Amino acid sequence: MYFLVLLEQILFWGGLIVFLVSLAMYAGRTKDFKSLVMFWQPTIEFSPKEFKVNRAGMMMIVGLVLRLAVNFIV
Repeated sequence: MYFLVLLEQILFWGGLIVFLVSLAMYAGRTKDFKSLVMFWQPTIEFSPKEFKVNRAGMMMIVGLVLRLAVNFIV
């Protein structure tokens, strides 16, 4: 069981880091920091590589949050 607790933490923080790296890749390419701050407006246009990295990070975070939510509900 300790292994699963450790794995959850690694996946969550790893996913968050991957997500932030994708945003840094976008900011480095476009120098458009305003879009990162105003994230609720759909102004970010990722390159295909940035999009894949972004979605991988988001999927890791969302998957872990869903697993924890189901664990607490059941």
